[in-house]
Amino acid sequence: MKLPPCYGIIPARYASSRFPGKPLAPILGRPMLWHVHTRARLCPELARVVLATDDERIAQACAELDIPAVMTSGSHESGTDRVLEAATILGVPDEAVVVNIQGDEPALEPAMLSALVAPFVDETVRVTTLAKEISAERAASPNQVKVAIAKDGRALYFSRATIPFPRDNAQATYFGHIGLYAFRMETLRRFAELGPSPLECREKLEQLRLLEAGIPIRVVLTTFDSCGVDSPEDIQRAERILTEKTDASPYCA
Repeated sequence: MKLPPCYGIIPARYASSRFPGKPLAPILGRPMLWHVHTRARLCPELARVVLATDDERIAQACAELDIPAVMTSGSHESGTDRVLEAATILGVPDEAVVVNIQGDEPALEPAMLSALVAPFVDETVRVTTLAKEISAERAASPNQVKVAIAKDGRALYFSRATIPFPRDNAQATYFGHIGLYAFRMETLRRFAELGPSPLECREKLEQLRLLEAGIPIRVVLTTFDSCGVDSPEDIQRAERILTEKTDASPYCA
């Protein structure tokens, strides 16, 4: 079977309670959005990588850096909704794959995107995401989302709680969820039509909307980790990671 066309979309908004203007934050002399776009373009499976924003300052920066961008509504409640609008504007066909690339991952590993889209050679796959084995200590944090996975790779449940629960001190393997998603376009549209679900609202995890609707999510295991920037203090860590990468030289100013 053949992999369908794959499109990468990077949602980027200026407003952020913890880090206003985050997509424009300088990292090694370039704004964060430039690093995310540049690294995503290194994924050979992506036919196109576009940034989606609702802010003129971000759109202007994209124009100056020759980054393709589309303007979207400022009323979206989630990045996934913004990705859907951008994909619609771009005319992405129903069977194509849309990859939601987090805009705060300047050290993104392109191989993660390749792994994320690989299952779509199977026509029955509708949504994919990534996970990585983590320690029990890391799994104990509610800030680290966990996923329980079936033998066939389907996600059984996502939670901020420790799953599986180690009753009687039993040994357990924990998988930390990495918030990269790929959808067939028709499924992305269906996701938006469903609206927030009860479990989604309880855990504040939008992927539960799909599971509650009976839409399977294929989980792909990776050895790479998420290196997201959540606050200004994370910038130095991102710069260190980029500098340590063997291909870091193109990212220096």
